[in-house]
Amino acid sequence: MSKIYFLCTGNSCRSQMAEGFAKKYFPPNWEIRSAGVETHGLNPRAVQVMRELNIDISANTSDLIDSDYFDHSDIIITLCGDAKDKCPIPPSQVRSLHWDLTDPAKATGTEEEMLAEFRKTRDTIEEKMKKLVADFIE
Repeated sequence: MSKIYFLCTGNSCRSQMAEGFAKKYFPPNWEIRSAGVETHGLNPRAVQVMRELNIDISANTSDLIDSDYFDHSDIIITLCGDAKDKCPIPPSQVRSLHWDLTDPAKATGTEEEMLAEFRKTRDTIEEKMKKLVADFIE
């Protein structure tokens, strides 16, 4: 079984959304997880904007990086500079990618303005996920 790992600072929104899209777009023979260099809890706005696309991440948990899963992943994707800088160096056989995404959890303004930032990040992740699947599966 192939493994993919999405890593972010707090495993609260970007990596959680990536995990949700990967489970939608990758075949079932891929094991998909996300984690963070810290745990910040699952962001309810991430749950909300994913639900808008009929992807339920509400049961996900905010997890720290599992070194065994990390070492045995086929693809590791960092979704922010903090994770890229603080993550262990992937083993040489692991394909490592970096998607430098703005943290929507840092958005300010009205609720609608903050949700707009989450949607923008969500849509960027979905575009990148479709390309990733095309590169590795098709």
